[in-house]
Amino acid sequence: MRKACIIILLILSLVLTVSCSKSGSGDVIKIGVNYELSGGVATYGQSSVEGIELAIEQINEAGGVKGKKIELVKYDSKSEPSEATTLATRLMTQDGVVAVLGPATSGSFMATIPVANQNKVPVVSGSATADIVTVDDSGKVQEYAFRICFTDSQQGEGITRFALENLSCRNAVIIMDSSSDYATGLADSFERVFTEGGGTIVAKEAYVAGDTDFNAVLTSIKNKDFDVIFIPGYYNEAGLIIKQARTQGIDVPILGADGFDSPVLVDLAGADALNNVYFSNHYSSADTSAVVSDFIDSFKEKYNKEPDAFNALGYDLARFVVDAIERAEKIDGESVKAALEATKDFEGVTGTFSIDENHNVIKEIIVIELKDGKQHATHRVSN
Repeated sequence: MRKACIIILLILSLVLTVSCSKSGSGDVIKIGVNYELSGGVATYGQSSVEGIELAIEQINEAGGVKGKKIELVKYDSKSEPSEATTLATRLMTQDGVVAVLGPATSGSFMATIPVANQNKVPVVSGSATADIVTVDDSGKVQEYAFRICFTDSQQGEGITRFALENLSCRNAVIIMDSSSDYATGLADSFERVFTEGGGTIVAKEAYVAGDTDFNAVLTSIKNKDFDVIFIPGYYNEAGLIIKQARTQGIDVPILGADGFDSPVLVDLAGADALNNVYFSNHYSSADTSAVVSDFIDSFKEKYNKEPDAFNALGYDLARFVVDAIERAEKIDGESVKAALEATKDFEGVTGTFSIDENHNVIKEIIVIELKDGKQHATHRVSN
């Protein structure tokens, strides 16, 4: 009997310990970090975590939140959705976190959502842009999933409105990777909004990821009547397309999306070719606002390099979640979720934003103009 009582007391002690850990009733509040730190998309995860760690370092130096310091519990999902699911379960059921940041990519992030809904702990991504992330196939909102980046559709619509309204383009050519869901989604949005706005799609040409010679495609469109080219792809192919287009004397504006955001674009295209080139993005180093310049200075001081968009998104993501914890009635997953839903006019490095009824972000889309390969100007388009 005495042995049974001891076992019961031990179980009760363990339950209370876990409960306290989950509620943030100790000296720290735990936030999970579930990112791709190795594997195929490690650069996205690593950059995001750099931004997250800078933000939390600053928050803790300023006294933390609600009198407590933030503790990051960090794991590597290895760019595998199944591993991301396993880690989300561990963070919520064993580590006692009140929210989980990441993963970076849409597939891995979506794999963690059932775990979040089951355990009532919010998962929040800074960069999962697929349209279906926060709303399931039936149209039901994923209760514990949030993001602070715009969707692929929002991005496609934003860059298209920029082409129509800012550049007065009316005749477009689309050159795209037909095997990419990312490219297809952006191209569909561009085509729909462009034609609804009175424009015409003159030609739609396809390539396959890994192609390097686009001269045949460019030759086939060269004599058509068009005033803009849209490339909804990644920098590897886009850089070569731009270089070869300029070599052929095609000097119309060339537009892209956040897949252009890499120094490799300049390496492949050459700085001279990167004029009259624009792409939508989450963040621009050319932004002169105080919140952006302060972030750049702090990031360079800590990491001795210029921040990229994923650094900025990670930084905003951490601050956004901590802001919700500050406003939450209690320090637990359900209360933090409610505070995330109530977010209005949060001032971030990637823009001032609010959360809509689908747990998506409402904020302006940034369009970056390149001049001689450098970010020259920043334009903003409402979504």
